[in-house]
Amino acid sequence: MTMNTILMKSILLSSITLSTLLACSPQTKNRSENEIINPKIIKKQKLSVPKSEVMVKKAAPGNAYKQAYSHPIHIIRPNLSDQVNTEKYNNNPENELQQAHIQPVSTFSVDVDTGSYTNSRRMLNMGKLPPSNAVRIEEFINYFDYQYQSPANINTPFKVYTEVAPAPWDHNRQLLKIGLKGFEIDKSSLNDANLVFLLDVSGSMKAENKLPLLKRSLLMLSKQLDQNDTVSIVVYAGAAGVVLEPTKGNEYHKISMALAKLQAGGSTNGGSGITLAYQLAQQNFKKEGVNRVILATDGDFNVGTKSVDELKELIIKNKESGITLTTLGFGHGNYNDALMEQLADIGNGHHAYIDNINEARKVLVDEISATMQIIAKDVKIQVEFNPDQISEYRLIGYQNRLLKQEDFNNDKVDAGEMGAGHTVTALYELTLSNSKNKRIDKLRYQNKIKKITELKHNELAFIKLRYKAQNSNISQLISKVILRSDIKSNLEHASDNFGFSVAVSGFAQLLKGGKYTQRYTYHDVIELAKLNKGSDDFGYRAEFIQLVRTAEAL
Repeated sequence: MTMNTILMKSILLSSITLSTLLACSPQTKNRSENEIINPKIIKKQKLSVPKSEVMVKKAAPGNAYKQAYSHPIHIIRPNLSDQVNTEKYNNNPENELQQAHIQPVSTFSVDVDTGSYTNSRRMLNMGKLPPSNAVRIEEFINYFDYQYQSPANINTPFKVYTEVAPAPWDHNRQLLKIGLKGFEIDKSSLNDANLVFLLDVSGSMKAENKLPLLKRSLLMLSKQLDQNDTVSIVVYAGAAGVVLEPTKGNEYHKISMALAKLQAGGSTNGGSGITLAYQLAQQNFKKEGVNRVILATDGDFNVGTKSVDELKELIIKNKESGITLTTLGFGHGNYNDALMEQLADIGNGHHAYIDNINEARKVLVDEISATMQIIAKDVKIQVEFNPDQISEYRLIGYQNRLLKQEDFNNDKVDAGEMGAGHTVTALYELTLSNSKNKRIDKLRYQNKIKKITELKHNELAFIKLRYKAQNSNISQLISKVILRSDIKSNLEHASDNFGFSVAVSGFAQLLKGGKYTQRYTYHDVIELAKLNKGSDDFGYRAEFIQLVRTAEAL
C-alpha cells in the first residue's frame, strides 16, 4: 500500500467520524427539525412572527390550535430596549427666585393631579431615571396624604394649614408649607353620576399594561356605582363607536361583558371618539349630578380627524355646559403625558397615570369621592410676602399653574378644581431679610423699602384663597396670616407630615437636576423620609423610600 493511499484513507476516515459526531450533536439535531434560519431572514421576519401567532390562534380552535403548536417554533422576540421611545413631555424648568421687594406677590392655581409621580414610579421600577420634564414637583407632593383634618361642613369647603421650618438642603433658607383639605363626602352621599368611558382600543394599546389593565381598572370603578348612576362606553381606533349604550350603574354584569369584548387593533382616531362621547354625555345629562367623560388612553392621538386645538375647543365648550373631563394614562413607549395633562386641565377634571392595579384601586376606589365629585372650582392661591421680613422666595413646583396677580380677583379666569376630600400642598422656599446668605446681591441704587407699620412688622406673609362653590359663579375668599413666630427653630421640631412633604419635594427637585438643593443627596432624602414616615397604613410612604433607593442606585 502506497503512502498516498494510506493518507487518503486517513482523511476519509476523519471526515466520516466528524460527520457522525455532528449528526449526533443535539444542537444540530434541533436546528434540523426547526430548519436552519438565515440571520438576514430572521431580521426581516422577527416582527411578523407575533402576528402569525395571533392568526394561528384565531384560525385553529380546540385541538387544531394545539396541533398548530405541536412542533417547536423558532420565535424571535423583539428587543424592547431597541424600540424607539416617543413619549412626549412639556418643558417645565423650575421656578426662578423672586425678590420680595420687587415682586412681593405670588399667585397660582391649585393642582390635584398625581400622574407625574406614578409615571416616574413606573420608569424607576423599570430601572431608569425619569427625564427632567416628566417630573412635576407638585404632583409628587400631592400624591401623598398629609392627614389634614376635613372641614366640619360643606359651607366652608376648605381648611388651610401652614407650617414653617428650615430647609434641609440649606439651613439659611426656610420652607413655608401651605396645605388645603377639602370637605369629605361619604360614598353613599355622592351625587348621581353620568359617566361616559371613552376608551382607546387602537393597536398601540395591546400591551398588558395598557388595554388589559384599563379593563380591570374600570371594572373596579363600576363596582362603586348604583342604580341612580349611568354608564356608557365609547371606543375609538380606526373609527369610533358605542359598545355600551347608557346603562344603570348597578348592572355590573352588562358593563363587565361590554368591557370583556374589547380588543386592541387599528390606528387612533381620538378626535371623533371624543365628539361621540360628549354627545352621549349630553343626551343623559344629570342636572344635579356629576357629568363626566373619562378618557383612558396612552395619549397616542396619531391620526385623529381633529387637531389638538380643535379638541381643546370641544372640551372647553362642553366644560362650560357642565360636562367635565378626566384623563387616565396607561402604558409606556409612546405615552403622551403632555397632551393628557393639558386635556384634563382645560376639561376641569384631573389627570392620573395608572401603572398597576393597586394604583387603579387607589384612584378609582379609595379616592372615588375626590375623583368623581367637585366641591369647589377655580381655586386660586395668592401669597403676599412682607419684604421687611422676606428677602427672596421661590415657589417649588406649579410652573404651569402660575397666574398673574390681577387674575386672582378676576372670576372669569379659569383655575383648578378640587374634589371632595382632595388635598393640595404647596411649598415656598424663603430667605429671611436678615440672612447673610442671600442668593441675589443687593442693588446699589435700589429704593429703600418703606417701613412696615409695627402691627404688621412681624408678619412673614399673607395668604389668600379664592374659590367658587360648585353651583356658583361668584368667588369667595379665605385668608390667613403667617407670623415670624411661626418659624420652627429646626426641622426636627416640625411635624412628620411637614418633614415627609419636604423629603418628597427634595426627591423631585433632585430628579429635575437639583438647581437649588445645594449638596443634598438621595441618601439625605431617604434619611429624612424614614425619620418622618409617620402613619403609613397602605405603605405608600414606605414605597416612596424604596423608589429613592432605586434612584440612588441608578
